[in-house]
Amino acid sequence: MPTQLMEIADRKTSARKHAFAARKAAQSQTANIAACGYLTEFINALPACTIVAGYMPIQTEIDPRATMNALHDGGVRICLPVIQGHGQPLLFREWTPGCGMIEGDFGALIPRGGEYLIPDVSIVPLVGFDQSGARLGYGGGFYDRTLALLRDAADFVSVGFAFAGQELDAVPTDKFDQRLHAIVTEDGVRQFS
Repeated sequence: MPTQLMEIADRKTSARKHAFAARKAAQSQTANIAACGYLTEFINALPACTIVAGYMPIQTEIDPRATMNALHDGGVRICLPVIQGHGQPLLFREWTPGCGMIEGDFGALIPRGGEYLIPDVSIVPLVGFDQSGARLGYGGGFYDRTLALLRDAADFVSVGFAFAGQELDAVPTDKFDQRLHAIVTEDGVRQFS
């Protein structure tokens, strides 16, 4: 691995340690409820939004399920990420409230069955983010590969979902990292061009 990539990898590891601690400290039911309100409002205002990818929270991630339920109740199809394997993009399987779930990779719940869908909008979990829309993930590259493919669709929107306390001064990035179109926290919505 070239020296520059090793330096970025080391900086990402350090940033993850800081961001994990910040996310744990920022966790709050009140903040989660407020953030879901902003997220639901933001997604409902997007034109031509018929399929939204959400996620089932793990560890100390902010929980998007209130938004997923509200969108589903409003007629939007919801899907969840399914890991295909190392080095591959995610697939998205349809989810409905109360559908059968199984444990997927990394302990995240995924639908037991259901159609695979291509989302118009993806609610993206993260460890940290910065004011430019850069996202710090867990390091597997699953979302970066997936967002790179989905970006080809003219109307696709990626929305990072986090607690405000997860903001970093700057996320270390390389050529593979995909910036988000927006970040939603309990403080509101930030959009990036």
